[in-house]
Amino acid sequence: QWYLGFIMSCEIWTLAGLLMLLLALWEVGCSEPSPSPEPLDTGTALHRQKRSWVWNQFFVLEEYTGDDPLYVGKLHSDVDKGEGRVKYVLSGEGASSIFIIDENTGDIHATKRLDREEQAYYTLRAQALDRYTNRPVEPESEFIIKVQDINDNEPKFLDGPYTAGVPEMSPVGTSVVQVVATDADDPTYGNSARVVYSILEGQPYFSVESKTGIIRTALPSMDREARDQYLLVIQAKDMVGQMGGLSGTTSVTVTLTDVNDNPPRFTRKSYQFTVPESLPVASVVAKIKAADSDVGPNAEMDYRIIDGDGLGMFKVAPDKDTQEGVITLQKVLDFETKASYTLRIEAVNRNIDPRFVNLGTFSDTATVHITVEDVDEPPVFSSPVSKMVVSEAAKLGTIIGTVSAHDPDSSNSAIRYSIDRNTDLERFFNIDATTGVISTAKQLDREVNAVHNITIFAMESQDPLQVGKGIALITVMDINDNAPVFAIDYETFLCEDAKPGQVIQTISAVDPDEPPSGHRFFFALTPEAASNLNFTLRDNKDNTASVLTKRGGFRRREQSLYWLPILIGDSGTPSLSSTNTLSIRVCDCDPDGMAQSCSAEAYMLPAGLSTGALVAILACVLTLLVLVLLIVTMRRRKKEPLILDEERDVRENIVRYDDEGGGEEDTEAFDMVALRNLNVIRDHKARRDVTPEVPIFFSSRPPPYKTVPDNGIFREFIWDRLKDADVDPSAPPYDSLQTYAFEGSGSVAESLSSLESLSTDSDQNYDYLSDWGPRFKKLADLYGHSEGSNMFL
Repeated sequence: QWYLGFIMSCEIWTLAGLLMLLLALWEVGCSEPSPSPEPLDTGTALHRQKRSWVWNQFFVLEEYTGDDPLYVGKLHSDVDKGEGRVKYVLSGEGASSIFIIDENTGDIHATKRLDREEQAYYTLRAQALDRYTNRPVEPESEFIIKVQDINDNEPKFLDGPYTAGVPEMSPVGTSVVQVVATDADDPTYGNSARVVYSILEGQPYFSVESKTGIIRTALPSMDREARDQYLLVIQAKDMVGQMGGLSGTTSVTVTLTDVNDNPPRFTRKSYQFTVPESLPVASVVAKIKAADSDVGPNAEMDYRIIDGDGLGMFKVAPDKDTQEGVITLQKVLDFETKASYTLRIEAVNRNIDPRFVNLGTFSDTATVHITVEDVDEPPVFSSPVSKMVVSEAAKLGTIIGTVSAHDPDSSNSAIRYSIDRNTDLERFFNIDATTGVISTAKQLDREVNAVHNITIFAMESQDPLQVGKGIALITVMDINDNAPVFAIDYETFLCEDAKPGQVIQTISAVDPDEPPSGHRFFFALTPEAASNLNFTLRDNKDNTASVLTKRGGFRRREQSLYWLPILIGDSGTPSLSSTNTLSIRVCDCDPDGMAQSCSAEAYMLPAGLSTGALVAILACVLTLLVLVLLIVTMRRRKKEPLILDEERDVRENIVRYDDEGGGEEDTEAFDMVALRNLNVIRDHKARRDVTPEVPIFFSSRPPPYKTVPDNGIFREFIWDRLKDADVDPSAPPYDSLQTYAFEGSGSVAESLSSLESLSTDSDQNYDYLSDWGPRFKKLADLYGHSEGSNMFL
């Protein structure tokens, strides 16, 4: 059949080509004569001539696999008389590379294997030339070589494999998905690209339309709960499915999506639970669950109690995560009142699909039995909060009220009461252990604590571990036991130019008491101050009073401070009053009445401290302060020992002797003979075991004397002391300066006392060198003293 179809196709194209050739010949016969090439001119001038250029559309079969070039067609011109003078030339797409022409005969061949799916046709140009002159004998003409298709491509599913979903229980013929296959062959020629679809796997559940590729359901009532996924294999075949056609396949995974076609079902029809009566309210009692084969929102359900004797005692609600019915306690359980409850609970789908209502009801019920266990409960107060009232004037032992508790168990044990002292730290109240009567144990003060919130313990006599708690709220009633006082500490200023009758201060009062009808205060001057000539008081009848001047012409220099005692009383029963003193300071004021400067001298009406008394007190205070400073200073000024401990720093030590001696006549201070030995020349032996750190500097101030003492006396004295110090193992390891009160014979240096230190690097005092510095410096220069040696003066 394929061969016959191919032959018929070739015949049709051949007939079409002949028809086109006839039309071309007719056109040539009717057209104007064209000039002939000069070499082939027949010698006849100006006569009509038919066209002699013959061409046609050529066809070449694709996928040719022969060894020889494939013949395509032939070009021929009538001018060609077979003498070999006409040469045929081919140009255009694929010329010389794919298609070649025999320049002598005009035969065209294809030298390569062609693929229509890569290029369906080639456009070429043909020309007939005079071989000798290379001039055209025919106009250049264009023609097409069309690649003829064969069925060499199978259908392909470019979008495969496919996945799709369809609701379960869908009716027969419900569209699932459409598959599409494409064929690269020529759809305009033959049946090579005409595809039909068929299902290879997936029957009898699904079918596919052969022309459109639409997959549809083929069985009714496909149940997701029985099977939720199917794998289909779809085939596409060209040549309209005829034998010899090519085919391709793809897979389609179809998932059945869930619909709410299953009701909830309890696994049991009856449930039994036990709970203690002490279970707190809002606690979970039990959990039950109805099974639903559906998934997602279709499996969501609600629970409710539809019957039973525990409608108000329990509540059931769904757990959104587990879809369980959670039963919770709504009220306090009491075994002695009721020991068991029965609940009838319904589970119903939340989202019902009306298409499946006819399948049956979408709810189920179960019975839940709840048994209450008896537990030993603590005592229970008849009222959780007992409110009581007591006057703050109540005497000790006054009964305030009574609390009552009982044992809820069947044993009905006796109760003993006590107060939680953490709520009554100061032990204001007592309670009778057997009767629960509360009485006062201390005097109450409403202004300190107006309400007492105490906790009462009720304990079972048979089981002290069973303790109940109650609250006693005791309110202390007010009595008038506090006198009114100034609302604030007033500071009143009076200008020297104040006029008589001028209001200089408005005062008010406060009272810690709280009378039921509110406060009413009365203001007046004390009897002692009522007759004063300076100020008066006016009660404003609104719990305030105004202080007014009686005269003008106040002078600070005469009296700068006044004390005005004011009596304030309340309206309580009995009425209480207090005396409060208002200080009034006389000040120098600016034109706007603002105080500029005020004196501190006070004057008490009618009596007070005088200025002399205040000065005496101030003098005493200053005297005490000076004494304290002197004592502290004396304690700090203590003499340092000559030889310090090893741990203490002994550098720059100056040992001061305040004994001046009696001159040459004083032989008790030291040996005068040593000072008089002037003829002995001593060798200086410097100590090598120490290195001085701080050099001794002398003042450059001129000496306060006119003549220098005998140098020999000083030289002898210094050498003796240096030698003693060099050989003394107990001498300090650093340079030390010691002063001796030796003036020498005929000394005019007067006294060596009251010397002060010039050093700024030490805490010790070296100023006494200021007068004798030049003398010592001169001696040091005379005897060659260096900074590295120990010098004793």
